[in-house]
Amino acid sequence: MPGSTSKHTLLRQPVASFPPPGSEEERHQFKKIQHGFSRQFQFFFPDTLAPKTVVVIPSLTLDQQVLAKVDGVLHYEERLLCLLMLLRMPRTRVVYVSSMPIDPVIVDYYLHLLPGITGSHARERLTLLSCYDMSPKSLTEKILSRDRLIERIRHSIPAGQVAHLACFNVTDHERTLAVRLGLPIYGCDPALNYWGTKSGSRKVFLHAGVAMPPGAEDLSSYEDIVHAVAALKDMYPNLGKAILKLNDGFSGDGNAVLKYPEGLSQHALFDWIHHNLKKEIVPVANDLSVDVFLEKFKYMGGIVEAFVEGDIKKSPSVQCRINPLGEVKLVSTHDQLLGGETGQIFLGALFPCDESYRKEIGEIGKKISQVLKEKGILGRFSIDFISVKEETGWKHYAIEINLRKGGTTHPYLMLQFLTNGDYDEDTGVFETANKQQRYYFASDNLQNEKYKGLTPQDLIDIAVMHGLHFDGAAQKGVVFHMIGALSQYGKIGVLCIGESPVEAYTFYTKTIEVLNQETAF
Repeated sequence: MPGSTSKHTLLRQPVASFPPPGSEEERHQFKKIQHGFSRQFQFFFPDTLAPKTVVVIPSLTLDQQVLAKVDGVLHYEERLLCLLMLLRMPRTRVVYVSSMPIDPVIVDYYLHLLPGITGSHARERLTLLSCYDMSPKSLTEKILSRDRLIERIRHSIPAGQVAHLACFNVTDHERTLAVRLGLPIYGCDPALNYWGTKSGSRKVFLHAGVAMPPGAEDLSSYEDIVHAVAALKDMYPNLGKAILKLNDGFSGDGNAVLKYPEGLSQHALFDWIHHNLKKEIVPVANDLSVDVFLEKFKYMGGIVEAFVEGDIKKSPSVQCRINPLGEVKLVSTHDQLLGGETGQIFLGALFPCDESYRKEIGEIGKKISQVLKEKGILGRFSIDFISVKEETGWKHYAIEINLRKGGTTHPYLMLQFLTNGDYDEDTGVFETANKQQRYYFASDNLQNEKYKGLTPQDLIDIAVMHGLHFDGAAQKGVVFHMIGALSQYGKIGVLCIGESPVEAYTFYTKTIEVLNQETAF
């Protein structure tokens, strides 16, 4: 029909020239490419038989010095191997790029999990590319320095087939890559990334009218911190601790804690803070010195917040998605498990979150998401809370927005792909395609010195022999991720799916028992 748009005519438009990175011309080209993504989403995403290509760039384009403190951080790129489950759609292709080659045993492990598709059929539609680069630079930066690799990515997409980039997070580097490939990103324009910083999050919370810890944002200098820390204690005399957070911190490793002295007057307190702040700050990240933390605070900016106290505290999070059509969806809720000396490090998560506040958290998340929609945010993001049990119920404090995928993204996607189910935001439960409820416990940080030396093949043998492997018929069991980190770091990620929260956690404890038993020598 004249004037109508057929999905078969929506072809990816190549970019004839590459403007300088970060230039106004590049920003303009990126917006033009992104503008066409809504048509691709509308016509191709709902059709499971439509030919399309997803280029996965699992780059953690974050502060590399902070990330370097995370054991096996290079293998965090494996977390998005959950997107290999997209190959269950028989005409979908996946191009997966990594810093180093992924062990074929690990790839086979994921392809074996595909429901309704043979491994050979899926493998024909999978292209694995590598930079062969273990340096601490982000994966996206590595790709941008390799013109021939970019050409291989481009040539891996069949001519005339629609495609898009799936990234862990989107920065200026990902924007440059998108322009060079002529592909849209299912993610946020980096020009809007401020709203995912700690300072930007507080402003969004204020706009949405939701509670957050007392504090101050958009700080940078040492004097800014001194005044903010002193002002907090002045306003809240019973406050015991303050939290300093880098604007772009990751998994709690960009935080530091300050414990207030007792019994000082306001004048004496300000003098104490001014002279002792540097000595008393305790960074959360292992081996990150106070000098380095303050230097990062100076150029990155950050916030100071009150440390929320409470006899009974939880750390729930809400995951939401804003699609290219502007539709907001509550994707999931989790209770995060935090550890470390100050309780700031993300260890794992229970899905869904506690039933007593599941709906409350979801409603607050949707409220915040509407503000983000008004600002033009696109893609998946999470909102973290601190929740305190009070006599009248739970008090929820929003603490940060992460405009990226995170530690709760890949477990939920894996559950969704494996069961063809979905989270019902009205009931607060996840139902499989045959209407059975499923729960899970997931962690990226199952680590033990004794596990070092276990190869991917060893792990899979152990899982099969002890009945830990995910059972596709029963739709429950254990799925491993970050398998490549096991041998060198003794670290592995686990997703434990059960018919109840108790069964899911039981799978986790059984996994630990089995691994300990198999390495007890």
